[in-house]
Amino acid sequence: MFAIRKLLTALAALAFLCGPAAAQQVTFMTGPQGGVWVPLGGALKGMWEKAIPGLQVTATPGAGIANVRGVDEDKAHIGFANTITTVDGIEGRPPYPKKVTKVCQLANLYPQYFQVVVLASAKINSVADLKGKPIVVQPKGNTAELVTQHILQVHGLTYSQVKASFQASYTDAVDLMKDGHAQAFTLGTTVPASSVMDLASAREIKLIGIDDKIFADMKKINPGYSRSTIPANTYPKQDKPLDVIGYATHIVVACNLPEQLVYNMAKTMAANVSEMALVNKAITGLTLKMMAEDVGVPLHSGATKFYREAKAL
Repeated sequence: MFAIRKLLTALAALAFLCGPAAAQQVTFMTGPQGGVWVPLGGALKGMWEKAIPGLQVTATPGAGIANVRGVDEDKAHIGFANTITTVDGIEGRPPYPKKVTKVCQLANLYPQYFQVVVLASAKINSVADLKGKPIVVQPKGNTAELVTQHILQVHGLTYSQVKASFQASYTDAVDLMKDGHAQAFTLGTTVPASSVMDLASAREIKLIGIDDKIFADMKKINPGYSRSTIPANTYPKQDKPLDVIGYATHIVVACNLPEQLVYNMAKTMAANVSEMALVNKAITGLTLKMMAEDVGVPLHSGATKFYREAKAL
């Protein structure tokens, strides 16, 4: 059975490389409009197409969990994802309906920060104070939506106890906050987040952090959660460092993509870290060893080949 599966994978790779031009097209699921994954996805599309002859990349909107499912269900070939929820898929834990088996690791990129942003006028000092308040959350399929469920859970709350509005676009979420139709906004992205800065230009805001107990309770739900610190003065009137839930963004690919293609994708990224960092400052300082770090998701054979040649493994 293993030999048959290996043969089928090899035939699929051969068909990809030797077929008509259309076979060189791949779909790349990025992120919600207004988030950092969309422009970064556009930059990667340009880099890959320039460096890999005949490759055409179609970038589409997406979200962390949805992207992993999209690759696993053969709806996409590449996707941005978040380490914590990708591992949930590999292990077959909720919110995935079954184990993810067709998703491989390409590269780690940068840390993500789960941010709970509230209007200063709302007098919300903890997540517990969100009870009965209108909040904006990303739709199901977004990693930050799942983290929102978890942060509410450890405070004894569910969506039924808050007035949740689910918005796919950060821009739409910020508009709801600006006009007072929402008092809190959750998102998972880099810092400073452009959407939060946009909101801060119109309304006075503050961020809600975590303490040791909340962090311990969150770790019980998902051991992959880490504690990250948003430096002081990242946002207006944020005069102290703030501890929040953290995780990492990475790129996953279909395990049956040809080895040479994925090798070239990894090589191209490694040669263009500074260009990626111009789009997303959080990538500054990314090293090959960081790209190749084991996060609990199997490396694609093409990525493995490149990282070994580069002595990152």
